[in-house]
Amino acid sequence: MKKLLLVRYGEISLKGLNRNYFIDTLVSNIKYSVRNFSGIRVSKIQGRIIVDNYDEIDEPDIIDALRKVFGIVYITKACQVETDIEVLKDQAVKIMQGYIGKSFKVESRRANKAFPIESPEISKLIGAHILKNVQGLRVDVHEPEIILGIEIREKSYITYENIVGEAGLPLGTSGKGGILLSGGIDSPVASYLMSRRGMKMYGIHFHSYPFTSKNAQEKVVDISKFLAEYNKGFELTMFSVTKIQQEIIRNCNESYLTVILRRYMLRIAEAYAKQMDLKVLVTGESLGQVASQTAESIICTDACVDMPILRPCIGMDKNEIIKHSLHINTYEKSIEPYEDCCTVFVPKHPQTKPKLERVLEEESKIKNSDELILESLNNPEIIRL
Repeated sequence: MKKLLLVRYGEISLKGLNRNYFIDTLVSNIKYSVRNFSGIRVSKIQGRIIVDNYDEIDEPDIIDALRKVFGIVYITKACQVETDIEVLKDQAVKIMQGYIGKSFKVESRRANKAFPIESPEISKLIGAHILKNVQGLRVDVHEPEIILGIEIREKSYITYENIVGEAGLPLGTSGKGGILLSGGIDSPVASYLMSRRGMKMYGIHFHSYPFTSKNAQEKVVDISKFLAEYNKGFELTMFSVTKIQQEIIRNCNESYLTVILRRYMLRIAEAYAKQMDLKVLVTGESLGQVASQTAESIICTDACVDMPILRPCIGMDKNEIIKHSLHINTYEKSIEPYEDCCTVFVPKHPQTKPKLERVLEEESKIKNSDELILESLNNPEIIRL
């Protein structure tokens, strides 16, 4: 009996003529995820991907790595056996000896029509053999704890445990995007959600050192390490907006500080994105959550760039976002009490419904805008994880 993992994918199956592109990308991403395990092999069969040739002791760690690969719906524990009913029966017994006290049912699929026994009869024969030879099991055809799957192909497989994957689309099939990563709860979740739809993400962080601490920057680096697990690595680029913030405070009405600063941040992010050939910018904004995330504020900030800005969290409440944050392990790091550049100089009464014409009027008071943007762009700190 040869143990292995069967990788099952979902919506990729519906992709039509470019299905092979998505499958091949998924195979490549799986190989990347298990690259640190010696001798491991990844191959395709019809409708499945096989991961095998590994040390059994590594199986839990391999499964943990595969669970972070987008495009995988289930990781199924399996074994490859000879296509012979007696061999199938005996191996099924050996497997089910590890699940005493559980309920089970047998599901069979005969893809190889040359095999003389039809699927319902295969299930009956193997189920009866298990009950006869393993004490402490019971059959439940409606809500079994274990579904023992029998797949009759050129080579036959017995499957016996499904681990839920991330689903989504394989990373890299939806281009590249830049995530404005603040260090809070929301933006890491937005990055994760876009990666789950196949987009390779690049981090863009703005700081106001020395008004924001080095600890705040280190926090964003730590968050990026978690995101790297879902993103085949992560490149984080940090830009200083200290001088820009000082100029806004010096020249503009205080209530417009946040919206004007966000416009500068988007201009810098857009210029960086064009350098990196990123197709979109992504933020963690949730509609109405804070003053800068009202419809009016969003309209004013978006007006300063031509690049599309995606907001995957826009319709979520905080509890939904926190649930995702806990799932990707960024929550505890995100709630560490280090201020970012958007919170360190919060106006007492920020504009919640700014008018674009008034924003432009206030912004025009800053006479050296282009120089400030260029200085920030020319002095980034790049961290590759």
